[in-house]
Amino acid sequence: MSSIISICKSAPMIPVITINNIEDAVPLATALYKGGLTVLEVTLRTPVAIEAIQKISNELPEAIVGAGTILNPAQLESCIKAGAKFGVSPGTTSELISAVREHDFPFLPGCATPSEAMFLLSEGFKTLKFFPAGSIGGAPTLKAISAPLSDLTFCPTGGISLSNAEDYLSLKSVLTVGGSWVCPDNLIKDKKWNEITILAAETVQRLSSI
Repeated sequence: MSSIISICKSAPMIPVITINNIEDAVPLATALYKGGLTVLEVTLRTPVAIEAIQKISNELPEAIVGAGTILNPAQLESCIKAGAKFGVSPGTTSELISAVREHDFPFLPGCATPSEAMFLLSEGFKTLKFFPAGSIGGAPTLKAISAPLSDLTFCPTGGISLSNAEDYLSLKSVLTVGGSWVCPDNLIKDKKWNEITILAAETVQRLSSI
């Protein structure tokens, strides 16, 4: 799974994007990319998510576009066909692991406990999504979990903002963080793409120095 490690190392944070209107997909992705956020996670929480992944992949091929909230093999296959370069799940099932292996697809499986992390390590996954980070103790909990599981690295997501991202990134086990603060709903609704680019650039500048 070295490719998912490379993807996570290529940006200090991964924007978690929810697209409600397909016409916003490419302008939003472009705004984030211009701000220096080159890895983008489009969540499968809306009816247009798959189409959004496809449009961004086709029209902004230089970006690394992935799919989030993948729950089953059918969704995984749809995302791969749409052009997703990596996948993310909130948790993991044996069926999903089998599908990931079958497609040799860069994947970030979710975990919330030491047992889940140990299981995924035994299945060959060394970089995991820690979710929902803020609700299960935040950076101190992840630090405690990481101590006996030194072979693992993480991308914590859930409840992370610019104000606490540094707490996570200061941990040796954390490669990057996931969050949605760079693409707030009000700016997307008002199509203020330049303001989103500024938010992205400020985030990259601040977090890259850690």
